[in-house]
Amino acid sequence: MRTAGLTMNDVWAHRVLRERGVETYWLEGVMAELGVMVDSLELKHRGKEENYRPYLHLTGELRSVTPAKTLPFGISQVTYSPGQGEKVDAFYEFDEQQLVVLASKGYFTSGFTVPGQVTGIEWELPATADMLVLAPSRAQTEGDTPVIFTQIHDIGGLEIDLESSGYDLAGYFADHSKDDVPRAEVVVDARGLQARSVAINPLFTEVELGLDTEFKQVGGAPVTEAAPAADGMSARLQQIEMEIATEQERQQTERASTEGTTENLYRERVAAPLQTAEEQEEPFTPPVPAREGQRDLNLDLGLEPEAREQEQEARRHEVKPIPSLDERKRQVAQRAADLDFGEDGEDGEQILES
Repeated sequence: MRTAGLTMNDVWAHRVLRERGVETYWLEGVMAELGVMVDSLELKHRGKEENYRPYLHLTGELRSVTPAKTLPFGISQVTYSPGQGEKVDAFYEFDEQQLVVLASKGYFTSGFTVPGQVTGIEWELPATADMLVLAPSRAQTEGDTPVIFTQIHDIGGLEIDLESSGYDLAGYFADHSKDDVPRAEVVVDARGLQARSVAINPLFTEVELGLDTEFKQVGGAPVTEAAPAADGMSARLQQIEMEIATEQERQQTERASTEGTTENLYRERVAAPLQTAEEQEEPFTPPVPAREGQRDLNLDLGLEPEAREQEQEARRHEVKPIPSLDERKRQVAQRAADLDFGEDGEDGEQILES
């Protein structure tokens, strides 16, 4: 007979256990098979101490409990309505032979995925359960059924395998051995590659550092027959360098226009204010010497030619060489003669000459 069941954490189970004078049956550690509606299936791995051994984690909802032996009052199965059963978590372990099968099906490739046809169906999983059976009242008619409360052991961590469950899940995996490259050779994310490529760009170019990147012949060594091949390789390298430089320039421009990047912040907050300050700065005019400026001013004011000649004559007499001692004596004597001091003047001249 099949009957609907209740969980052991239901409030009525505690009331039945406390009730006196009612007929109950307590069954502990009953071997049973669980009917579980599987919702999801994930491929996971153990820790480093277990060499990252793979396993399957499946989750679902309890739909039925079928005991290995018939329960009192002829009960052969306990059922639960959708949404009324407990949540079940089970962990499926692969044996060594199954791991070999998984490896042959491309387990170490990036395209290896769990099969989708094993979800959305009901699985039969082994478990043990405790059951509380409440007998029907003797005063009621013979058509009454007992009430059953169940408690599944380790319902949040059932451990199953091929031997205990009878399911060979390795056979459900598709063969991906020829569909994809090994995981170690998977190309990294484009954004991460671009970020690292930009991060290692040198701050100064080789030209700025004064480095000579051209290959030169050392010590006048004779040119071998492989020179044309080397020239072709050099031309190819130059072409590749130009392509790389163009791509880097494009990436720099793209990052400069992308909000939030380092290049965008530099362009908006540093380069733009500097450029604006340079545009607003007045051009520097070197100072004009005072006399040159005065001359230009005289020309602008339209002074007479005589005034200009006097100004030029004054400029010529402005700087005179320093006279020698004899010249200074001669000038003093000449001035004394002009003043006509007489004999006193001659005595004075003799005194100065001595």
